[in-house]
Amino acid sequence: MEETQSSQTVSTKLERIAKLAKQKRGEVLTTLAHHIDVDWLREAFHRTRKDGAVGVDGENAEKYARNLEGNLRSLLDRAKSGTYRAPPVRRVHIPKAGGRTRPLGIPTFEDKVLQRAVVMVLEAIYEQEFLDCSYGFRPGRSAHGALTALRDATMKMGGGWIVEVDIEKFFDTIDHGLLRAAIQRRIGDGVILRLIGKWLNAGVLEAGKVSHPGTGTPQGGVISPILANIFLHEVLDVWFSTEVRPCLQGGAVLIRYADDFVIVFKQEDDARRVMAVLPKRFGKYGLTLHPEKTRLVEFKEPPPPPPSGGTGGGGQTFDLLGFTHSWGLSDWGNWVVMLKTAKDRFTRAVKTFGAWCRDHRHLPLREQAKALEQKLNGHYAYFGVAGNKRALHRLRHEIYGRWKQWLNRRSQRARVTWERMRAIHARYPLPLPPRELRYL
Repeated sequence: MEETQSSQTVSTKLERIAKLAKQKRGEVLTTLAHHIDVDWLREAFHRTRKDGAVGVDGENAEKYARNLEGNLRSLLDRAKSGTYRAPPVRRVHIPKAGGRTRPLGIPTFEDKVLQRAVVMVLEAIYEQEFLDCSYGFRPGRSAHGALTALRDATMKMGGGWIVEVDIEKFFDTIDHGLLRAAIQRRIGDGVILRLIGKWLNAGVLEAGKVSHPGTGTPQGGVISPILANIFLHEVLDVWFSTEVRPCLQGGAVLIRYADDFVIVFKQEDDARRVMAVLPKRFGKYGLTLHPEKTRLVEFKEPPPPPPSGGTGGGGQTFDLLGFTHSWGLSDWGNWVVMLKTAKDRFTRAVKTFGAWCRDHRHLPLREQAKALEQKLNGHYAYFGVAGNKRALHRLRHEIYGRWKQWLNRRSQRARVTWERMRAIHARYPLPLPPRELRYL
C-alpha cells in the first residue's frame, strides 16, 4: 500500500514538472531537484533493471535492496549536498559486424538508481520538447515505430532519394562542453547539472586503469540515451525542422532512432544540397560522418509491373535499424517497401548463437534447447515482420548447424551425426517463425 502511494506521489510530481515545462517552453528551469526525495529514489530503484552486470564495486541489486531505505537516504543526502562521487564505469567490449567491437560502460547499481532518478526529471521536461521524428529511448516509442513511420512516409511519397547517414563513434565523441551548453539552455538547476557533470567526468575503468576521456558518454549508462537525444535534438532535429525543410523544393521526412537516422527526399536536388551541408553541420558540434557509410540512394517506386507479373523491384536498397529496405510486390500486386534482415545483422546473429553454443555445450540438452528457444523467440519478436520469413527460417537452420558443430566438440567418442541431430531436433525442436508475421 505504501509503495503504491509512493508511486502515485511520484507520478503527480512528474505531471507537475511536465506541465511546468510545457508552460515555460524555451525557458531555463532552475528549481527541479527538490522533487527528488526518498519516494522518488525508491521509484527510480523499481524502474532500474535488476539483472544487469555489476559495476566496479561488485554490488548487485539484491545486496543493495537488503538495506534499501538506508541506502536511498544516504544516496539522497550525498546527491543533494554535493558529496556524491560518481564511480568510474567498468568498460567491456561487445562484438560488432566486421570483427569490430563496441565499448559498453557498466555503472555501479547505485549509480544506475541515481541516474534513473535524474532521467525521470529530464524525461518529463524534454518530452515536451522532442520532435515526432525522434523514436529512440522515449516513452511509448520504439524501433518498430520508427520503421513504420519510415515505411509509411516513403510509400506516401512514392519513394524518392534517401540520405543514409552514419555518425562515426557518436557516443565516444560527444563534446562535453557542447553537451553541457545544450542542456543548460533548458536546465538551470545546480544539483541536476552538477550530477550530470560528475557522470561525464567519472572516468572509465579498463584493464585495471582509470582514464578520463574529454568526450563521450559511455554506452550502457542509464543517462546516456537521453543525453544523446538532447544533443541530437539540437544538432539535427530542430535544425532540420526549422532551417532545412522550409527551404526545400519538395517534401522531406527525417526519421531518427538515437544516432541512427535517414532522411527521405522527394527531389534529388534537395537531397544533394542537404547531403553536402550535413558534414559541416555535424562538424560544428565535433561529430564526423563516416565518408563511406553516409550515402545517397535512389529509392523511387518502380513502374507498374507487366501483366505477366514479377516478384522483385530491383533498384538500390538502404539499411536502418537492422533491416534492409527494398521495393517488392505485395500479395495484391502493388509495390510496397519490404523489410528483411540486413546481412550484417544476420551474420552477427549467427555468430552470437554459435558463440553461445560453444560456451554452453556441456549443459544438458534440455537446458540448451530451452535457452536457444528463448533467444530465438526474442529474435522473432524483433525481426518477425511481414516479408522477412525466409531470413527467419534460414537463421533457424544455421542455428541447428552451429548447435551440431559444438555438440560434436563435447566428446571425441560420441560424435553427433546428422542422423543423431535429427533425433535431437525431434525431441527438442526449436520454434518455427510465427505463421502470421507483424505488418509494420
